Amino acid sequence: MKKVVRMAVLAALMVMAAACGNNKKTEAPSVVKQEMNKVAVDSAITMDVPTVESYTSTVLPYALNNISPMQGVRIEKINFEIGDKVRAGQVLVEAGTLKLEQAELKFKNDGIELERLKGLYEEGGVSQSDYDAAVLAYDLSRKSLEDLRANTIVVSPINGVVTAKNCEVGDVYAMGQPVLVVQQVTPVKLIVGVSESDYSFIKKGDEVSIKVEALPGKEFKGKVNKIYPTVDVATRTVPVEVLVPNHDMQLKPGMYAKVDVTFQVNRSVVVPDKAVVKQPGSAQRVVYKLNPDQTVSIEVVKIGHYIDNKYEILSGVEKGDIVVVRGQSRLKGGEKVQVVK
Repeated sequence: MKKVVRMAVLAALMVMAAACGNNKKTEAPSVVKQEMNKVAVDSAITMDVPTVESYTSTVLPYALNNISPMQGVRIEKINFEIGDKVRAGQVLVEAGTLKLEQAELKFKNDGIELERLKGLYEEGGVSQSDYDAAVLAYDLSRKSLEDLRANTIVVSPINGVVTAKNCEVGDVYAMGQPVLVVQQVTPVKLIVGVSESDYSFIKKGDEVSIKVEALPGKEFKGKVNKIYPTVDVATRTVPVEVLVPNHDMQLKPGMYAKVDVTFQVNRSVVVPDKAVVKQPGSAQRVVYKLNPDQTVSIEVVKIGHYIDNKYEILSGVEKGDIVVVRGQSRLKGGEKVQVVK
């Protein structure tokens, strides 16, 4: 009896094992479906892109004059101090007035003597040589007086501001540093070294933008006033003079300045800055372009100027191309993608 029971249990186990084996054979294999990368896209368009180059320069006075007598004389009066504004023709320095008074007296006496000899000469009372000597003495006195006046009463030749004072009243000027320095700072000027390849695009009257480190957030406008006719052989640049009105006198000579020069405006292809990807470990930049079959291709691009959150594209992308602006980090060339808003 026990033997029959054992055989029945064994048969049941075999049936169960067979049933389990049949279940494994009929079970469908699992399939893992790969999801396409999702990307956002935008279009390459054309727009006017100005060709702007930046240069560094230093603010300079439009004109600078060293105010001094031409002879070593005692300074008797200085009418202005550092920071004072002056006008052309105003007397700045007076020096050596005693010599001037002596020269005025001599000129007066020589004039009287000439008039006396002239009457005698016309009557035949003096010789031609005596009369000529009197005329010469008068001319020399006049010339000497004019020179002394120019050096005794020193006037400003320009409208400007006093920027340096090197002497005091009572000093004897000894042909060294100027007594005063006057600079014209309305306008000011900057000399910009424009590269050989760019200078042909610039012309007199072109407007430029100026920024200075000392006045952050402020921008000044100037115009090209002069283009030098020669090239600096050391730097291979052409000096260009820029004038800035500076009516409020905010720009001071000596300030370090950045000058932006617009040479021309080009109609160029542009893409959003997010579409341009820098390749790791190189200076190469690429754009992922969406093809009609929803695959992407990697295009190496040459970029130009950056303007309004867009890059100018000089090569690699054409107007109307669809470019990826989000989701590039996981993409490979030839891969099919899903476009999302």
